Amino acid sequence: MTSGPYTYTLWTPSSPSPAGRPTSRTELTHITISFLVLTFDLVIILSGRGLLLGTGSTGLFAPISLFFVGLAATAALTGFIAHEMAHKLVARRLGYWAEFRMWPFGLFLSLLTSLSGFLFAAPGATMVNGMDPSDRRRWGRTGVAGPVSNLLFAAGFYGASLATFRIGSTAFGPLLFLAFINTLFATFNLLPFGLLDGAKVFRWGPGRWLGTFFVAASFLVVCYVALYSYGSPLLAW
Repeated sequence: MTSGPYTYTLWTPSSPSPAGRPTSRTELTHITISFLVLTFDLVIILSGRGLLLGTGSTGLFAPISLFFVGLAATAALTGFIAHEMAHKLVARRLGYWAEFRMWPFGLFLSLLTSLSGFLFAAPGATMVNGMDPSDRRRWGRTGVAGPVSNLLFAAGFYGASLATFRIGSTAFGPLLFLAFINTLFATFNLLPFGLLDGAKVFRWGPGRWLGTFFVAASFLVVCYVALYSYGSPLLAW
């Protein structure tokens, strides 16, 4: 089980990227570190490692399969990086400066929880400079972009899982897992609390939030049932 409150907030940068550049060296460093830590977290969980998960050949220091590394990296890339970059892209298109900044304590917490068999990840946030805090429409549009990106990836992975299952390929399992991870991230981040994306979307419009959350939560249930009950994508038969 994983969760991650990937969000965004208002911030005045002390050293913004030079005018015209889409990113800075600081952002690239922060997002690379966060990506590597989350990938490592997911490798621990997927391979059954960790202090509370496995011993002997499945222990923490056992050799790592490249399969688990690739699957974990893809989950982190689509579930986390694409989510944060969606926030940034929308904020920049609205005319604001935006960059990702990691949260060291959140990354440390993710390492601790992954050793226990689940992941609570708060790797950081996409910081936005100059947006009026009272502008609910723009904050809402920026907020919903992240979960929507997760849902688009989830739909692609689920469709690919269905297609590969029907042709007899074992790739359907990992693809279904990736769909599940993305729907989980989308649904969790749409909870209307605190700094989560859902709080901004709800303030933008309760109806918009309800519709988006219903789609995400319903898709999450479908992926969960398919992955853990049927072991194959629903409608595969």
